[in-house]
Amino acid sequence: MTRVVGLDIGDGVLRAAEVKDPARARPTVVKYHEVAIPQGAVSKGEVVDREAVVAGIRQLWSRARFGTKDVVLGMGNHRILARDHVVRAQPIDRIREQLPFQVQELLPVPVNDALLDFYPVWTEETDQGPMVHGLLVAAIREAVLANVEAAEQAGLHVAEVDLIPFALTRLLLGGQSGMSALVDIGASTTYVVMAANGVPHFMRVIPSGGRDVTDAIVAAHDISFGDAERLKRSIGILGRPLSPELTPVAATIASAVHEQLMSVRNTISYFATARPTMPIQQIVLSGG
Repeated sequence: MTRVVGLDIGDGVLRAAEVKDPARARPTVVKYHEVAIPQGAVSKGEVVDREAVVAGIRQLWSRARFGTKDVVLGMGNHRILARDHVVRAQPIDRIREQLPFQVQELLPVPVNDALLDFYPVWTEETDQGPMVHGLLVAAIREAVLANVEAAEQAGLHVAEVDLIPFALTRLLLGGQSGMSALVDIGASTTYVVMAANGVPHFMRVIPSGGRDVTDAIVAAHDISFGDAERLKRSIGILGRPLSPELTPVAATIASAVHEQLMSVRNTISYFATARPTMPIQQIVLSGG
């Protein structure tokens, strides 16, 4: 493909970027556009109201006038997991064929309900021969298919499905050396990826994000979602002096953010404890 569009089906928004020469080392972004969709049409990255999402995708293509209907669909929600996995060294296609017979004990669902992949990281010589250490990636089948079917119903051709945390790692950490922690905060999910020299060694999806802060304001102060979102953005977490009527809202924001921060901190601490020989040298923060 000489051109492809990356499509992100997010909570409350659809985003797409058209890329020229995607297989080259330095592809070119030629167009970007986003449209809002009704709240609740997508929940934690998974299509719930297909009609609303299909209408939004059609509107997105109509407004942006993308030059292709070939898309790479980004996936990344709480129903995707990555686990350490070790297999005998062999061609990657053969490794993937064998996964359903090897990994049931690592999955929270029957293996037939999951889509499986393996991301090789490094090879080790052992008494049993060369072994490949990598990441088993599993996605709940119905969660992926719901998004694929919505895109195809809107008239698109889904050429690939890509894991958003890995795509962000390639983009943001591809040229980095040493061990980095990528923390990407979305509306309802936060991705934490540990990568050595740009290669992922560990990944977790935390099921909370920026919208959880807004929801906390709505619940605590009985105001609309739109007003809560505006307050969240205007007050922030900088701790600057506020009027008496806004101080309680600031406390709600601080409490919600603290919970999310602790989840990120615990994830990074877990990796640091499990891999003491791979100290984290920097954190790269991304998100809307």
